[in-house]
Amino acid sequence: MDKSKRPFIKSKRSFRRRLPPIQPGDRIDYRNMSLISRFISEQGKILSRRVNRLTLKQQRLITIAIKQARILSLLPFLNNEKQFERTESTNRTSSLRTKNK
Repeated sequence: MDKSKRPFIKSKRSFRRRLPPIQPGDRIDYRNMSLISRFISEQGKILSRRVNRLTLKQQRLITIAIKQARILSLLPFLNNEKQFERTESTNRTSSLRTKNK
């Protein structure tokens, strides 16, 4: 059968609606760490609205709560697991200094 003459068939896949991440009873507050931590990436960045599936108003409130929690030291600004090691660079420079003497 020719592609142009083929009838359009809608797929009959079952669609399960995803639950909203914030329930109506949840308070968006800087002290509610269990709620806030769901909207932060592993690096400590605030996730986008598209990823979070939040409304614009909810995303604004979450962002404000995260920033308040960071200022009050309830959350880190950066969540780096690996700390930068400067041992190699200091070893190289100290070995150069000893050779020059």
